[in-house]
Amino acid sequence: LCFPGGLQVMSEPREEQFHFLVFTDVFGNKTFSVVMQCFKTIVDDMSQYPNQNGAGSPKLFSAFSFCVISKYPFFTALKDSLSCFLPQLRSCRVSDLEDRVKEFAAKLALVPAPPPGHLHLVRSIDEYVSDHDPCVQVLSCLLQEQRVVLFSTDWARLTLVAECLLLFLWPLSWQHPYVPVLARSMLDFLMAPTAFLMGCHISHFEEVASETDDLVLINLDNGSVSTSCSETVNLPEIPGSAAECFTQRCQSLQTQFDLSQCHSPSSTDINEHRAQRRTWQQTLNHDIQRISLELIVNIFRDVCSHLNYEHRVFNSAEFLKTREPNEQLFYTKVLETHIFHSFLKDRLNKKMDSFARMELNTLEVSRRPTMQEIQARRRSSATDHQLKRQGMSLPNLSDHQSFQRTSLLHKIIPDLGLSSLFFLLVAFRTPPKPAKIFKLPDFPASLSFHSVQGYYLEIIQQLNKAIFSAQHENSALLARFYYLRGLINTLCSRRLDALSDFQSLYKTDTAIFPTALVTWLVDSLHRDERQQADRRPELKRLILKVKTENEKTLDPGNDHVKKFELPRKPLSLEEFVRCVQECGIVKDVATIHRLFGALTDGQSKQVDPDLFRDFYTFWKETEAEAQDVNLPSDVIEQLDYSECVYKLSSCVKTSHGVGKIAMTQKRLFLLPEGRANFLEITKFRDIQEVKVSSAPFLLLRIPSLRIKSSSRPEVFEANLKTETELWNLIVKEMWTGRKMADQHKDPQYMNQALTNVLLMDAVVGSQQTQKSISAASKLAYFDTLKHDVPMMVPKVTSETLKHKINPSQDLPEPQTVHVLLYTPGNSFDSGTEMNPKLWVALSGGRVVVFDATSWSILQDCIMVGECQLNCMLGLVQEQVWIGSKDSVIYIIDTHSMSCNKQLTEHRQEVTGLAVDTREHKSQAMYSCSCDGTILLWDSISLKVKRQFYLSCSRLSSIQIHDGSLWCGECQKLYLVLIIIIIDLKIVVFPAGCVDSIQGQLWTGCADSGDLFVFSINSRRSSKRITLPGNSGVTCMIQVKSQVSIWVGCRAGGDHGDGQGRSQVLVLDSETHEVDKELQAHTDSTQTLCSAEGRYVLSGSARGDGKIAIWKVE
Repeated sequence: LCFPGGLQVMSEPREEQFHFLVFTDVFGNKTFSVVMQCFKTIVDDMSQYPNQNGAGSPKLFSAFSFCVISKYPFFTALKDSLSCFLPQLRSCRVSDLEDRVKEFAAKLALVPAPPPGHLHLVRSIDEYVSDHDPCVQVLSCLLQEQRVVLFSTDWARLTLVAECLLLFLWPLSWQHPYVPVLARSMLDFLMAPTAFLMGCHISHFEEVASETDDLVLINLDNGSVSTSCSETVNLPEIPGSAAECFTQRCQSLQTQFDLSQCHSPSSTDINEHRAQRRTWQQTLNHDIQRISLELIVNIFRDVCSHLNYEHRVFNSAEFLKTREPNEQLFYTKVLETHIFHSFLKDRLNKKMDSFARMELNTLEVSRRPTMQEIQARRRSSATDHQLKRQGMSLPNLSDHQSFQRTSLLHKIIPDLGLSSLFFLLVAFRTPPKPAKIFKLPDFPASLSFHSVQGYYLEIIQQLNKAIFSAQHENSALLARFYYLRGLINTLCSRRLDALSDFQSLYKTDTAIFPTALVTWLVDSLHRDERQQADRRPELKRLILKVKTENEKTLDPGNDHVKKFELPRKPLSLEEFVRCVQECGIVKDVATIHRLFGALTDGQSKQVDPDLFRDFYTFWKETEAEAQDVNLPSDVIEQLDYSECVYKLSSCVKTSHGVGKIAMTQKRLFLLPEGRANFLEITKFRDIQEVKVSSAPFLLLRIPSLRIKSSSRPEVFEANLKTETELWNLIVKEMWTGRKMADQHKDPQYMNQALTNVLLMDAVVGSQQTQKSISAASKLAYFDTLKHDVPMMVPKVTSETLKHKINPSQDLPEPQTVHVLLYTPGNSFDSGTEMNPKLWVALSGGRVVVFDATSWSILQDCIMVGECQLNCMLGLVQEQVWIGSKDSVIYIIDTHSMSCNKQLTEHRQEVTGLAVDTREHKSQAMYSCSCDGTILLWDSISLKVKRQFYLSCSRLSSIQIHDGSLWCGECQKLYLVLIIIIIDLKIVVFPAGCVDSIQGQLWTGCADSGDLFVFSINSRRSSKRITLPGNSGVTCMIQVKSQVSIWVGCRAGGDHGDGQGRSQVLVLDSETHEVDKELQAHTDSTQTLCSAEGRYVLSGSARGDGKIAIWKVE
């Protein structure tokens, strides 16, 4: 491969040539190579060998190849290195060539490879793929895993273009043979029956095309794409909207440096000119990567909507139904490929890569389309948007939130098509960050051991300076410096220093932590080094973590993807729950249990597979039919924007004439037969009575549904015949769900009622028996509940409660809300607007993030470990610190919503965090663990500045007030006076759950309903307050905008539904009296937080799992 065209001897020398190689082993690991060919005489003087004419023979020249191999695709950097070596090769004799090459290789090996990030070697992407139309066609072939062959007269072009094409596919990874350069002797590789991507010289084009069938042939020199059977490619094309967006973005690229600089004055400094060109090249590379990533996101945008993460199932059939008819063949082929299967694994593992971040940033609300949207899509062409959305099985989860986000979008771009929409959403992007250049010292004159070690020591000294200067500026750059210093220390056999650097790297940026290298370092430690490491707690912890990670066996159950299939055998309850969740009908386990009871009707412990198939088919067909309802424009204009039609009756006789009854999530209305108008029957909140009556007709009595509403004086009556009983159940359930949603200010009640109604309809439609109504009634959860639980909420609670949100809405079961944190938004002065956020810590290390302006979910899952999270703290709008039961402090970047930093200095469960805000620029962070350890952190360098220890049974929390650090445990409270950080005084006296206000310390008891008020100055208890009707205090906060203390309590008492109720009590801090008793949750109140003094938020245990938002007056 170093001589792909063969080794030849010639009479005249040629110019030096470069080409590039990529080697792939059986495990898919790639090795990259840059090859330089230069021509030298093989015999210096041929005059002593006369030819037939008696004259001396001319000089003969042969190509010498020099190949540099790397694990990284540093094509440009390695090419530049070989180019620098070229003058020496031209001047040296053949006999000296080997020594010169050895010296060059030794010096090149001294250069460390930097980690990913902005401290890196520049990789150049050529402009050979700037012709976007053939590029889209080639990408379509690769996505469908065709046998693709590249041709060119330039060997170097083959590898560069092949690498670019694979880069365009990212995050999909090519899983098949990949040989971008084939020598003449390797053409048999093209006979392989599997998919591949290979390249060869253009001179072999006719030979390859005539001897091998079903190849996609790409001529890079003229941009043509053909097959070995015809001049065109007869394969499904990439969806038009995504391809159009890609084309528009490619046309906007600045691919010519001179044109991009024509408005600027010419540079007279060669170094300045090079820097300008390097910056332009980096910007172009960044733009190309963004455009290609956007193309992949637009192609596979809706895949995650058809994934079931709990059971690792992809519902490919439902996904295909959401595609346009002319796109389905393309997706059918792609969905069967290996690269798509690997892509699904990453999505099911919730990999937070650039694809996931771009999809999240350009996310459209996942919901059923409204009537206005359906009508607009019908008016538009089929290629501009999707006409049917049969895959969305759940109803609109939050109508008011959908309305706010979507209506705003339509105000901005009312007439844009889908491709323009995608273009607009990604247009507001941040420019690439400039690369930081770290200059290495000059190579040593001698390559002896001592000279090389001195060279490495000089690099370490420069890195020490760089680390010191970057500690308070850029944590991402700091992590790269730690990486490099750890690598150099490894090369110098300073293994403990290297481990220390990698420990610092681990808590600064886990994304670039070299696990394999650290594992090798740990295994190579000598006995004395291991003993020294064990005496250093931070290194001992790192070694233990690395070994634990390596000892974990891979669970094959976590690395598979299933396609959803309807069951073929009877389903038990457990199997039924799994099957319903897999098909995406509903996730809530309690609802699925009620559905199981409805389908079995109490007679069997299994659901027949044919019955389930009928139920599933009826559910999907009914949903599609509802979206095909063709309402007149005048009717649609009278509906709210977020309304969707969920059920439509047959044509029936009513008290207002003959017509069809339509149901949305908000109202019932009549579509009169033969008239294009709208008659509202009632809104669900206005209903006063619903009942079934019978009207005489000849010798029969025909059942009818009667609805009494406060919005109209007369009773509405409809002769729904056989549908009467079903509509009676439906209307009552929606009515009750609406009343409970209004009373509790919780839209999830209405969403649950709507889900129940759709399930009832599917049960009746699939069974078609006399018992079907009785079976469906088991799903009337709210209508049954109203007889057992009073729907009315106390007046004080109703007036104070603003809203409720459910952080577990996408989970099968409610989760405990362990911690809440509100972080304020920033202003326009910072350059970018950021809304305030609500951070919610659920069970199992799951963090959910809400936009605190619309209370919509921004991020449904950020995983920080696998254990319970105990505390959270925001830091200057850039970081959120989270203390976990696994003794780790996780740090989330609020911009990228990712957790790449971990602090592991604690040895036991982290129970508290506190920040000293007196110095805004360098905030001092305190953390405590249950064993009594308290650490003082530098919030920028993430280093421990001070550590001290309190002897206690369990240190549970810390708080800072007026320069004092208050540390509480179950039975005592410790006071640490921070007069000078170095001088600490500790005072001990009894206490519990802590907050402070106006010189008073308020504490609460977890096992009783008592509060104790201490005087901070005298440190003596001044009053004991017995709280009404609760069994223990769980949390307590002071609201700074008013002189009040909010107290969360444990659940106590049975309120008729087998569940207790927990209270949130509001106390006046001056009179010590209870001002308000708020009925908060159906389980214990676990946590409280304040939102800028205007709202207080309470989170509950898993029996309720919701968050209540309370108004502060």
